[in-house]
Amino acid sequence: MTAHSPAARLRRAAVAGVVLAGLAVAGTGCGADPDEGTNGVGKLSAAQIEGKAKAAAGAASSVHLSGTLVSSGKTFTLDMRLGKEGGSGEVKSKEDTFQLLRIGDQLYLKASAAFWGTSEAAGKLGDKYVKVPESDPTYKQFRGFTDMHVLLDGLLGLDGKLAKGDYTKVGPTRAVQVTADKGRGGKLAVSLEGTPYPLRMERAGGAGTVDLGDWGQPVQLDPPPADQTLDYGSQLPTTKESGSGSPAPAPTGKGSGQGSNPTG
Repeated sequence: MTAHSPAARLRRAAVAGVVLAGLAVAGTGCGADPDEGTNGVGKLSAAQIEGKAKAAAGAASSVHLSGTLVSSGKTFTLDMRLGKEGGSGEVKSKEDTFQLLRIGDQLYLKASAAFWGTSEAAGKLGDKYVKVPESDPTYKQFRGFTDMHVLLDGLLGLDGKLAKGDYTKVGPTRAVQVTADKGRGGKLAVSLEGTPYPLRMERAGGAGTVDLGDWGQPVQLDPPPADQTLDYGSQLPTTKESGSGSPAPAPTGKGSGQGSNPTG
């Protein structure tokens, strides 16, 4: 049997103490407060979290909105940067792609020649930024996609009994979910970092998923080059019927999503 000096026994005891202390710290970490370092909204009720998110969105000066909307069985892809004075970006359907730009009340629309119809006049509008007069039905149809608050008011609606869901991440940002009707009425992910902005909306009835980011970032809105712009006056040529691939009106109000038109 080997004898150990008092000094050796003290060294072994010190090492064991360090190891045990490390294990104790690791164990404490496993039970750490998940709200530590967050903005605290995760501690609120589901209704309060939704309210905070809507208030933050309503007070924001800009947002980048991207994702999909499903309307009458058709899927539209959106990629829009929106601010107080207008917006710009793209709305895409299976049949066509629409470039949109609104500065104040002036709306520019760029689409394929097929969208504008088959007349000789319509053919000149293809792949040009067309200044859309406010009196034309096309203006009402597309303007909502460039209006930040019209889109947000329509997209952020949850339908059904609210419940607080899991903590998750949207990109690198921590978030807490709010679900409606166990997810059937939509899911909203709200930031746990900084301002409690909405980060992702999964719409009711499988009516699309939209990500929201770059809140409060500057939105550059410049008129298109003159050589790419056409002003057709107060009345545009008759476009193809809206059911042939052009988007439905932008979302307005709270939608149920259960097979309904989410953009109507």
